[in-house]
Amino acid sequence: MAPRRWSIARRLFALQLLFVVVGVAVGGAWSWASARADLQADAAEKSTALAVSIARNPFVVEQAATADPSARLEPYALDLMRRTHTDFITIMAPGRTRWTHPDRAEIGRQFRGTIAPALDGQTFTETFAGTLGPSVRAVTPITDQDGKVVGLVAAGVTVANISTALVPRLGSVAVLALAVVAVSALFSWLLSRYLGRVTAGRGPEELARVFASYEGVLHSVHEGLVVIDRSGAVVLHNDRAAELLHLPPPAERQEPIPLAALDVPDGLRTLLASGDRAVDETHVTADRVLVVNQELAFPRGSAKPVGTVATIRDQTDLLHLSGELAATRTLTGALRSQTHEFANRLHTVVALLELGRVDEAIRFASDEIDRHQIDRQAVQAPDPAWHADDDGPLAVTPEVLAAVLHAKRAQAHERGVVLVADTDGLHAPVAAPASDVITVLGNLVDNAVDAVAEHPGGPGGPRVAVTVTTQDDGRTRMVVADNGPGIADVAAAAERGWSTKPSGPEGRGLGLDLVRSALADIGGTMTVDTGPTGSTFVVELEPRQVPA
Repeated sequence: MAPRRWSIARRLFALQLLFVVVGVAVGGAWSWASARADLQADAAEKSTALAVSIARNPFVVEQAATADPSARLEPYALDLMRRTHTDFITIMAPGRTRWTHPDRAEIGRQFRGTIAPALDGQTFTETFAGTLGPSVRAVTPITDQDGKVVGLVAAGVTVANISTALVPRLGSVAVLALAVVAVSALFSWLLSRYLGRVTAGRGPEELARVFASYEGVLHSVHEGLVVIDRSGAVVLHNDRAAELLHLPPPAERQEPIPLAALDVPDGLRTLLASGDRAVDETHVTADRVLVVNQELAFPRGSAKPVGTVATIRDQTDLLHLSGELAATRTLTGALRSQTHEFANRLHTVVALLELGRVDEAIRFASDEIDRHQIDRQAVQAPDPAWHADDDGPLAVTPEVLAAVLHAKRAQAHERGVVLVADTDGLHAPVAAPASDVITVLGNLVDNAVDAVAEHPGGPGGPRVAVTVTTQDDGRTRMVVADNGPGIADVAAAAERGWSTKPSGPEGRGLGLDLVRSALADIGGTMTVDTGPTGSTFVVELEPRQVPA
């Protein structure tokens, strides 16, 4: 197995510590060199001043002209060295012969060093390795009244003593360097701990690999995915979530989006903000029916959540298809009932013929033919307000509606509800697609039956009354009334997602949503009247003509 690579935190700590150590080392070396240069320059300046003052001293000029200058200049030089803390003062003849020296054995010997500029009357400084070792010295000429060079003076400080003088400074620099390294190491360690915590100890290669994998998965799933932090803001979402929740398209660097800024219903916003666990919870937005699952998100090896992860599925089309399927099944049952009704009428005609009552059989059959002929003429009558293609939607005849209500009556009876239907006032087919009409009427009847079946406290037992009539102005009115407990919030009854029933696997308030969608398609209106003795839904459809 390959060795585990260093994490970002450890790499940063090592690099910062190395940078600080190198920086301190370079800074210390520069400080040492700078201090050494300063001390050498100071020593050269002091040595020059001392040498010039000695050379201009009349006593020294006078003794330089005597036969034995060393006799009186040697004690003078030694005393001056002690008082000025100078390592050596050498007074010599122009020919390099020493008259004075800290080491008496060197008196009378040749001076080591440069004297040519001094013989020319110049004062200069140099660093030279003499009998006492490397030293910083100043050399100046001794001249008489005529300007003639009668001797030379060399004064200076050894390099060893200069280095000794640097030791206190070196200690200060070392202490400062160690303090800088310690403080920098402390801050680097704190920073590395923070990075180690936020990166979970992963290295940059591992983070890049994980990020690339997560990005691929995030944008590949067909469900909406939203990550919400503990402050209540969307910090991550994919393309499908942006489409379902009207969020901006995902970007490489996206700012957190507060939940208050989302264009979603209050119920969904409350769920996302709460962080509660949710399993297949249905929420209805302005244009979609969404199924939401939500879980807390825990980092690896931690019991403290960092936020929540919500997945969102769109079930709008599925629920509409389910509603249309239910309407189709109801219509199929109605057609079966109508077929059974025609069979009964045919049996009536046959029975009349068998009894020899031919005239009555013919009259009965003629009445049926005339009635259906009138229905077809009413459906096919020209109306400038409606033009349909040959492939347009079919109208719903009174017989079909009667059969539908008959099927609903049987379902209500099974639940102990009395369903009374009256379609005698419907004089013409309902000019609307059959699936939409069945969706509207069927869902309203189902809701009414549910309301009275769950609260059978009305007078006379649970009861639902349905009336379908054709108005004088050609409109079709459908009235569904019940004697249930009424609706607590009438204004909310027309809103998408409204329901008096608890949420189930298929969501809540979807029946009225389908009713509203169907009415929007066929051009109808719905009003709600409610009270403690029951609720009444009134639907009105505009007069239009469709092919029979």
